Amino acid sequence: MTVILYWGDDDFAIAKAVSTIQQSALDPAWMSFNYEKISPDREDAAISALDSAMTPPFGMGKRLVWLADTTLMQQCSEGLLAELERTLPQIPATTILLLTSKNKPDGRLKSTKTIQKYANVQEFSLIPPWKTAELSQRVQIVAKELGLKLTSDAIELLAEAVGNNTRQLYLELAKLQLLAGEGKQIDRAMVASLVTANTQNSLQLATAIRIGDVGTALQLITELIDRNEPALKIVATLVGQFRTWLWVKMLLDAGEKDDRVIATAAGLGNPKRLFFIKQELQATTTDRLAASLPKLLDLEFNLKRGGETTSTLQMHAIELCQIFRL
Repeated sequence: MTVILYWGDDDFAIAKAVSTIQQSALDPAWMSFNYEKISPDREDAAISALDSAMTPPFGMGKRLVWLADTTLMQQCSEGLLAELERTLPQIPATTILLLTSKNKPDGRLKSTKTIQKYANVQEFSLIPPWKTAELSQRVQIVAKELGLKLTSDAIELLAEAVGNNTRQLYLELAKLQLLAGEGKQIDRAMVASLVTANTQNSLQLATAIRIGDVGTALQLITELIDRNEPALKIVATLVGQFRTWLWVKMLLDAGEKDDRVIATAAGLGNPKRLFFIKQELQATTTDRLAASLPKLLDLEFNLKRGGETTSTLQMHAIELCQIFRL
């Protein structure tokens, strides 16, 4: 495919995909002549990319033109749209025009429809932290890619530990590969001994809040910040955990008995986790869990507005603990 569009907020996954294209399409001896990355702050970046894409490669290999962080699928002038419609069908097979964007393409725009008509489109979005089944599946896919064998409980623990951080997943699997050696299966004990589980600490924070333990919650916040865990990632884990608890509690209150039905509705990859979740929820109510979510959204909003990280997390943690101490 001559035109490729990668979009999504998983920067590491996109970078790996771009590297794969570079290795397969470019001849190392001619790379300086045939590879061009055009940044979004460059004047007339899109026009420059289209013009460069029409230039035949020098020497061996193909030509790769990368229009990075483009906004063509969010806004596009009539003149630029006309240039897209004229150029994209004419790009030679010896050239690859690569478009990347963090934002989801706006399907209503003519520019998006034009690009999708000629491009091979692939999404690289981060998996929401509460979709544990998809996170575990992602671990399995990457492990298979690296030729590693993991037990099912090792996969689950690793997914919980790294969350949706693709870069950390590759790093942790590389370390586990060295620890296990050639052909040896990686079990839960290996993962627990080697992987720093900041996500697990965030889940411990959620538990401390659910039981109204202010002291432990504040201590865990300090530990997470000291480990340079991003505040918004902490909040995402909290939102996912409280959303899971709320779903399970609501279904139990409604009289649902089938664990598989509950697990599917709550987004749990492993129905066996319900045994422990049910025990966790015995001492709380649906109303308290429901009241926590607006507080968590308010916390996220304040952090995105530039609130001081530690104090903002601590203040909201205290408020959340008070909900469960009433």
